[in-house]
Amino acid sequence: MTTFVDRVELHVAAGNGGHGCASVHREKFKPLGGPDGGNGGRGGDVILTVDQSVTTLLDYHHSPHRKATNGKPGEGGNRSGKDGQDLVLPVPDGTVVLDKAGNVLADLVGHGTSFVAAQGGRGGLGNAALASARRKAPGFALLGEPGDLQDIVLELKTVADVALVGYPSAGKSSLISVLSAAKPKIADYPFTTLVPNLGVVTAGSTVYTIADVPGLIPGASQGKGLGLEFLRHVERCSVLVHVLDTATLESDRDPVSDLDVIEAELREYGGLDNRPRIVVLNKIDVPDGKDLAEMVRPDLEERGYRVFEVSAVAHTGLKELSFALADLVAKARAAKPKEEATRIVIRPKAVDDAGFTVVREDDGLFRVRGEKPERWVRQTDFNNDEAVGYLADRLNRLGVEEELMKAGARAGDGVAIGPEDNAVVFDWEPTVMAGAEMLGRRGEDHRFEAPRPAAQRRRDKQAERDEFQREFDDFDPFEG
Repeated sequence: MTTFVDRVELHVAAGNGGHGCASVHREKFKPLGGPDGGNGGRGGDVILTVDQSVTTLLDYHHSPHRKATNGKPGEGGNRSGKDGQDLVLPVPDGTVVLDKAGNVLADLVGHGTSFVAAQGGRGGLGNAALASARRKAPGFALLGEPGDLQDIVLELKTVADVALVGYPSAGKSSLISVLSAAKPKIADYPFTTLVPNLGVVTAGSTVYTIADVPGLIPGASQGKGLGLEFLRHVERCSVLVHVLDTATLESDRDPVSDLDVIEAELREYGGLDNRPRIVVLNKIDVPDGKDLAEMVRPDLEERGYRVFEVSAVAHTGLKELSFALADLVAKARAAKPKEEATRIVIRPKAVDDAGFTVVREDDGLFRVRGEKPERWVRQTDFNNDEAVGYLADRLNRLGVEEELMKAGARAGDGVAIGPEDNAVVFDWEPTVMAGAEMLGRRGEDHRFEAPRPAAQRRRDKQAERDEFQREFDDFDPFEG
């Protein structure tokens, strides 16, 4: 049964925005009180947040589909819909967020660090918000926008200062258990450790974290054994410690050849050449182990390694090793550049940037791309003629019609707004005010005009009666 997962594919969906409401206020003696439709609520975001109590991505391995809640639609009486609730997903410290192509989106290090993996959709405006001096009684509202849908990959890279690497059963878990308060599972057979273990070590005034990386064998960098699954946990470490078994029972192994094999795997994985190395000859409490350590130590020192002979069982040589690691960690921390204060960069929009593009494709279709026109299309209810006319006017004011003319578009040409997989396509008919001839005075309700004088109302009423009488007098029931 899987108990530790450090890489998962996650499918996240933000909440959709609530639709705006088209409503007219009504009460006794005020049958035409004006538009009072409220706005829709914002859809909830999906947010990844570092939580120190979380150490694995196991939950997302079993449940990879996560969705935030939708915003509520607006209501009459100027009541706005409730915003959707954000979905906060706790992740371990050191989680890297990537897209499906492998590009890094975020590197989450430090408790409380967060990243919005999917943005909730905006709520649609109600007709009260759309009313203006020209458009006194809109008979439509804007739709809420859909929330983002994202497929992301989460990778956990252990945040530690020191990494213990070596063959299975070399004594890495035993060493971390005596250097720190960590209590990993320990046994005398290979692949005992199936998860990276972390421990905190205090040496003088320096406090650092130490991790053992399990599963390194020949071919680990190509995926053999468990090595490829855990080599990523070495990447953040400042110091590498080779733990070599001087009392191995395998006749074809010795400390020097073990070191060469592990170094070859680290080189093959890449990116670790600049990390300082220390060699630990473990298990010198065994007589044969002590003799072998003394035999190979000169050879290792000739290669430039700093060598320590220790026994995790007998607690021999641990103090010297602990302070040596603390010194290397302190130097690595001092060498890191200090983080600069957050700098706000302001990039003003170019004066000739229209905010959209018009491109003629090979099949003759004109495609309009841009944040505003695409958002406006998503917010439009195409079952409502007045809403469609409002969209046409917005596009015209933005300059889309003018750019289509410049691009060579003629009446009847196909125009698409949006990406290929989700576009609105229509036959273009150029107008002075887009759609105005078809829909007349859009959004203007004659019931809201200033009241006529009583004498004028009587004259109009009499004119209607006279017109009706003329039609009645001219009517011949035998015609046709």
